[in-house]
Amino acid sequence: MSAGRTFTITALLAAVSAVGYAIYFDHQRRSNPTFRQSLKKRIAKQKKELQENNKKDQIAKAQDIVRFLEEDLVRDPLPSSDDANAQQMAFSAYIEQGDRLAAVPGNEPEAASKFYKALTVYPNPTELLSIYQKSLPEALYENLVLMIAAIPPANISSFLDGSASVSGSTATPDID
Repeated sequence: MSAGRTFTITALLAAVSAVGYAIYFDHQRRSNPTFRQSLKKRIAKQKKELQENNKKDQIAKAQDIVRFLEEDLVRDPLPSSDDANAQQMAFSAYIEQGDRLAAVPGNEPEAASKFYKALTVYPNPTELLSIYQKSLPEALYENLVLMIAAIPPANISSFLDGSASVSGSTATPDID
């Protein structure tokens, strides 16, 4: 009986202490301007650290994706662009492999690599990208976009170069 009573008293004392600290903290927060300032600074510092950590994580993820794509392109190079029939077959094979890999959680980089390769052999990359955006899971599409940004396929590069010259921009490079 005394052990139960000791536990009850200890629990009651802990609860009273927690409530007392909460009241003290609230009083300090409301009445002490330096306490409020230090709280705001601490919150701002934590927010800044969180943003920096998120940015570092994104950079590390992008580097990992690029490294994976480079290794995958060395292991399984893209087909030559000479034969249209071979490109069609490669496109179908890459899409099928990408779909199979996308069905298994955790295979986003591998699936994105297959979809990237399908994009490189597809004649109209913007159409395929819009289809990807609508049909692929967000994490997979994000990996695919990172791959495209890191190593732009030739058909996208030529498309972007062609659209830049068509737009008639007169921007000149800054030469010092």
